[in-house]
Order: sequence, then structure tokens, then C-alpha cells
Amino acid sequence: SAVVFPKKIATEQQSLMLVKRLLAVAVSCITYLRGIFPESAYGTRYMDDVCVKILREDKNCPGSTQLVKWMLGCYDALQKKYLRQIVLAVYTQPEDPQTVTECYHFKFKYTHNGLLLDFGSKDKKSDSSITCADTKKASILLIRKIYVLMQNLSPLPNDVCLTMKLLYYDEVTPPDYQPPGFKEAKDEGLMFNEEPMYLNVGEVPTPFHMLKLKVTTEKQRMENVDKNILKQGETAELLQVCGVSRGDPEEESQDM
Repeated sequence: SAVVFPKKIATEQQSLMLVKRLLAVAVSCITYLRGIFPESAYGTRYMDDVCVKILREDKNCPGSTQLVKWMLGCYDALQKKYLRQIVLAVYTQPEDPQTVTECYHFKFKYTHNGLLLDFGSKDKKSDSSITCADTKKASILLIRKIYVLMQNLSPLPNDVCLTMKLLYYDEVTPPDYQPPGFKEAKDEGLMFNEEPMYLNVGEVPTPFHMLKLKVTTEKQRMENVDKNILKQGETAELLQVCGVSRGDPEEESQDM
């Protein structure tokens, strides 16, 4: 009934559970606020005092069932510490999934024996001193920022499709590994028709994981957004998603 923050994140398993829940909340909020699935595809939950919508499998909405399956595949790769980045992309032409109109990039880092690798954050706080309160505060701030940004972006077109791409830490991921619901990607990456804008939404640290969210959207959609809400990112690397696996649409025949 609620996304409960543990009183202590003492084990990697507790941290993993929190990261999975936070990922579910973030993806659910994004798809809900962007109007991608109908109201019936969501349940209501509370994350501390913040009311959030959580995506669920709805037999009347095959797209929501497909995305839930993709999320379970992400969890598999996350649990094995293979997952480096999830790219959730929105496109408008079913025959051209490479040309996207909006992208959500979830990046992950893992610890070595509890010591978190530096993410290049300006805040040089010692990673070993990350407290549960820090993680909780950052989590709620991330979700609030998603709400503010999604409600300020101009709407997506009526008929959109979703694709999900996964990037791995190649040095530890077996070459033939594919999580459930995914297959090897044959394509060369993603591109935008219009000029894109990159936004850093936020990051959430735990003693064992780091989750970071960036959004890329067509610049024209940003016209109503107060520039103080988020600082603008500058990373072109976001669009270079080669050698990845993508959500397998053959598992569900309907387009999302």
C-alpha cells in the first residue's frame, strides 16, 4: 500500500529493493503524467506523504502489461549488477522507432564492497557517510521534480509508441545475456527530428547504489518550463545507445 523507506539501509538487498521501487515509481509517474496509458492502468500509492501512481498489468491495456514485463527484465539485470542504463524512448511513427520525440535515461552505478564509485557529482560528500535520511530526501526530491517537469512540458502527440533499450557494463555482462522480455538490438541508436534539450533531473544515492535520471525532449516542448526548475544538461553521449538490447515487441502483438 505504500513505498516504505527502510529505517536503515544496511544490506545490498535492502538497497536493491529501494532502487527497484524508486524505478517503478519514476517510470509510473512519467507514463501517467505524459498520458501514455489510461487511468485504469494505474493504482494509487503513497511514498512518504507524496501520492504517486503505480503502473500495473491491465488486461484492457496491453501496453501497460508489456511495460511491466520490461520492468521485470530491468530488475533481473539490476540484481545481477549488469545494468548500466535504461533508455525509455517515446516515438510517433511505428515503422521508425529510431526517430524519437522524448527520452528518459536511468543510469545506475554499483558499489565495490559498499564503496560507491564517484558519479562526478559536485557534492564530494564521502560515499560511506550516505545515510538513510539522505536517500529518502533525494528520492522524494526526484519524484517531486518529475511531477513538476512532466506537468510543465507541452503534451505529447495523441498516438505514441514506447521502446525500451538497456545498456550494460560490458566488462561483467556475459555476451549472450538477455533479460526476460528483451532481445539483441540490431539498430544504431536514437535520433531526434527536432532540436533536443537535455535535462538533469536528479540522482539518488544509497550506500550500495546510485540512480540518476536525465530527460531529453524536443526543445519546443520546454517553452513553458521555468528554467530554474532544472539545470540544463549538456551530454550528447545520451543518444549514443549502440550495442544494446531492446524490449521485444513480439511478446505482445499490439503496439504500445
